[in-house]
Amino acid sequence: MRGVALMAMGMFLFSGVDTMGKFLTETVHPIQIVWFRQLGLFLGVVVLIAIRGRSVLISSNPKLQIGRGVLAACSATVFIVGVSYVPLADAVAITFVAPFMVTVMGALILREPVGLRRWTAVIIGFIGTLIVIRPGMGVIHPAAVLLIVAATAFALRQILSRILAGEDETQTTVAYTAIVSWTLLTVPLPFIWQNPSSSLEIGLLLGMAVVAAFAEVLVIMALDAAQAVVVAPVQYSLLIWGTFYGFVVFGQLPDAWTWLGALIIIATGLYTLNRERLALKSRNLNGD
Repeated sequence: MRGVALMAMGMFLFSGVDTMGKFLTETVHPIQIVWFRQLGLFLGVVVLIAIRGRSVLISSNPKLQIGRGVLAACSATVFIVGVSYVPLADAVAITFVAPFMVTVMGALILREPVGLRRWTAVIIGFIGTLIVIRPGMGVIHPAAVLLIVAATAFALRQILSRILAGEDETQTTVAYTAIVSWTLLTVPLPFIWQNPSSSLEIGLLLGMAVVAAFAEVLVIMALDAAQAVVVAPVQYSLLIWGTFYGFVVFGQLPDAWTWLGALIIIATGLYTLNRERLALKSRNLNGD
């Protein structure tokens, strides 16, 4: 229950970060927004290294760690660009395709066994995504494709996390992700930097950095307190908060088709996570 509570708080804060990011896209460059988003986590890692020493950066596979950091920078930037055109709740619903992509990539890349039921859930989940996007009907902005790209990059990050989980500590993975992504985003920053035009922009940019770092810590604490398959379903609460923030801040509400597609995605996603939980339980009972 502690892990679930921590994950719920993390999702609430992450949704707030997404809301601030979407609001800032009207006047601030997306890369600059993501740079501030990663800044808080980067400073947190600097403090971690100062306390625990450089041993935090010792990795058995630094190339994969760097690759994960690159994916973090890319997925966050592409998401911010996409959400600037798509209503927040719709954007969140579309990115929920990531768990299905993790299942597909896990089967293709990690050779994980995936049964007929989970493949069926993946197919139905993609159908739910198509209902939300409704390609060719002009309902959702074409930038929705960027959100799928962001979800794909996020899924690849998850695959790398699975590979690294048995080799490096969680704090090492977080440290590399923060340092690599923030450094990568810093490279183009001088060419796109825009001075904040108001105290509101300054407050939102700094607030986003602090809240994002705090949310990341809560998620890490949640994963330390409970197994991923237990707390992962709580991520779907992002749709609730995305709808809430979207209505309060932007006056946007999902239509009936979006709700239908989102419910299909959530239902099949929860089913997939439950199958993973049962598979993990079976492996543990077999002593694997």
